Amino acid sequence: MLLKKTVVMPVIVLLFFSLISTASTALTRAVAESSGPAQQLTVYIHSLQTDGNRVILTADEINWYEGAEADRVFAQREPEAAQELGGAPDGYYIVNDSDTLTDYPLADNVSIKTQIFDHTGSPDDLDIIWDEAIDRDTFLSKFGNTDVVDLSQFPYHITVQDGKVTAIVQQYIP
Repeated sequence: MLLKKTVVMPVIVLLFFSLISTASTALTRAVAESSGPAQQLTVYIHSLQTDGNRVILTADEINWYEGAEADRVFAQREPEAAQELGGAPDGYYIVNDSDTLTDYPLADNVSIKTQIFDHTGSPDDLDIIWDEAIDRDTFLSKFGNTDVVDLSQFPYHITVQDGKVTAIVQQYIP
């Protein structure tokens, strides 16, 4: 149970800071359209829904900053907090100024890598495994199970090619 609290507290702090920096806008939806070079996006995954033989990932695009860039953006957007803390908490900063949700179908051969997820259903077994490859069905089942780790609370770096998500990489947050 202690491990779950250590995972939940940083997520709550992250959520707090992202809510502070989130502008309030009307929720809108869009459908991904991409051709040409692959797009690299950072998102929160809102949902994963099966639609016949397809899986639709609904995402909220965010801006992810690390290191000195995180400190700079944090100081611009939240000067009092930046002065008090001395920089972005934990070396990263998330900006989410839009509530637009975009639907992306997953490619049949989507590559998925996680840093941390529930392998066994027991918080005692929770461990970080960097860039652990998992299959689509495992990710779908784990994404919907929030008993030990809520995967929707992590940012993800996705690759979109020809309107489909070809890669998903979970961003670890301390």
